[in-house]
Amino acid sequence: MKSLMSVGLVGPLPPPSGGMANQTQQLAKLLTKEGLTVDLIQTNRPYYPAFIGKVMVLRAAFRLLSYVIHLWQAARHVDVLHIMANSGWSWYLFAMPAVWIAKLRGIPSVVNYRGGEAEQFFQNSFARVKPTLMASTCVVVPSKFLQQVFSKRKVSTQIVANIIDIERFSAAKQVPQDSTAPHLLVARNLELIYDNATAIRAFKEILSNYPEATLTIAGTGPEEEALHQLVEQLSIKGRVSFTGRVDTQAMPALYQSAHIMLNPSRVDNMPNSVLESLASGVPVVSTNVGGIPFLVEHERTALLVPPEDYLAMAEAVQRLLTDRELRNTLIQTGIKFVQQFSWPVVREQWLQVYQQAINEYAKKNQS
Repeated sequence: MKSLMSVGLVGPLPPPSGGMANQTQQLAKLLTKEGLTVDLIQTNRPYYPAFIGKVMVLRAAFRLLSYVIHLWQAARHVDVLHIMANSGWSWYLFAMPAVWIAKLRGIPSVVNYRGGEAEQFFQNSFARVKPTLMASTCVVVPSKFLQQVFSKRKVSTQIVANIIDIERFSAAKQVPQDSTAPHLLVARNLELIYDNATAIRAFKEILSNYPEATLTIAGTGPEEEALHQLVEQLSIKGRVSFTGRVDTQAMPALYQSAHIMLNPSRVDNMPNSVLESLASGVPVVSTNVGGIPFLVEHERTALLVPPEDYLAMAEAVQRLLTDRELRNTLIQTGIKFVQQFSWPVVREQWLQVYQQAINEYAKKNQS
């Protein structure tokens, strides 16, 4: 059987920073360090010339055309195509063309499906999605949650977890201390599905007992203006700061400054911000939606609360601030838990997936 030498990696890159973009960037660098040749096919390449980005229809056509050309060229010389896939239009614009081009070019494709909205997307669109999934060589997901979503539709998947740079974040570990001026952190983009508004309302409640507390919201997105207005309405402007986009290299220091990280999502799968917080020794209060209960355990590696329940979130935060034993438990078990997401572990899983895809594709085409 053919041995793995090169990978065509299809996915977005920062900016903006996000789970899939960060994972694509990390994986490309780490595979290259392993001696593999990586052809990175970027799905969000900057527009050239720049003015094209201001013309809606034109920019979509140019981006798709340049993407398909790059895909077609890359598929001539790579051994396997690794496709970062998501729900919605992203599936049709980027994942679907990649799978079928791989098939036309006669190379195996690995669909690496991500995103907490898969169930909703499949409910309406699975009949259109299934033929492409079946045309791929294998499907990989990062969580048991997504594996169950696919299993309900009789699609077999393998689990390969997200990569966390343990060393970079473990350097930020802090000694847990009670504080009368706790610093809370939200590290999600400013989108409706991440429900930053609930974290802000919870923070308003926390200020009643901790008037010196501060909240930092790190991210960008379409809800920024509405969230600023909410802060104004709640009269907490002086206690809340919006950082905008934070470079990935600056994130460890931001985690180090926080006492507790809040994850108020309405929809979620396997958020890197939760894992990065745990690796940094920062306890997490999260909603119990989507893949979160598959990822962390209530009162062992995090505290979980219902979505959109700002009172429950505020209560959980205050519990961590007063219960030193619980806080220490979450910190210590969290640090141990995230070791499974380190590159030495995930590396072996990806190399095995690639080689398996190559071997299976070869066998199928020999028979």
